[in-house]
Amino acid sequence: MHDVFARLDAYGERYRLERALVPDDDWIACSRLLDPGSPELARVLEAERHASGQVSEHATALTVIAVYASRVTTAALLAWALEGVLVDVRPSNVALRLSEHHGFEAVGLREPSVVEGPVETLVSWVLDEHLLPLADALHTRTRAGVRQLHGGIAYGCAAAFCSASLRGGDADLLEAAYHRFMAAAGGGLDRLGRVVRLREGGREGLFYLRDTCCLYYTSAEKTLCASCCLDTREDRIANYQKVLSGLVA
Repeated sequence: MHDVFARLDAYGERYRLERALVPDDDWIACSRLLDPGSPELARVLEAERHASGQVSEHATALTVIAVYASRVTTAALLAWALEGVLVDVRPSNVALRLSEHHGFEAVGLREPSVVEGPVETLVSWVLDEHLLPLADALHTRTRAGVRQLHGGIAYGCAAAFCSASLRGGDADLLEAAYHRFMAAAGGGLDRLGRVVRLREGGREGLFYLRDTCCLYYTSAEKTLCASCCLDTREDRIANYQKVLSGLVA
């Protein structure tokens, strides 16, 4: 098996994939989530609503898409950025296990295949065949706004590159990979937020500033995300600078 998976694991839980998965009742096939009427999508929405205490279906959907995009497909983006290989994260090859808490407990692959291919194939597997159809399903089921749902996708994709930069990844390489992916993605995702590069004590990190809101402040936690567009750009950068300072200390 390609040892890219071990190297992804080293970047933390966000990039960890269980391999050679045999789905059972604890696992939800991601392909089922693309059907707006499926019981599996209802199960994911209800789990997030219960965990975060959201008060509306559309707010829950916005939380789900942001969490999903920042966890389920991020390993594929990092594998491509670091090693130029493609991990098959098409919905038919991926399953997830729910957590009792906000987010997902685990993500797994039926077939842990790694292949060579162009960035356009990555865009197809991550966006065209996976995240964008999921956004469509959530919109149909909950009437959550398409632009806000796409904002969650843009945030989640950016998180793949930004989080890795804070875990020792090459900021130059990751920033260039982010812009290359977004250029290939098209569809205006690059206009729903921007990556900024901050420096502190000789260390650099990438951070994302959203231009759409996921409404997480309406949850029981009543907190703004660090990237929330309801905060000013200056406040968000100041808060991110504190994060980077903490990593340097």
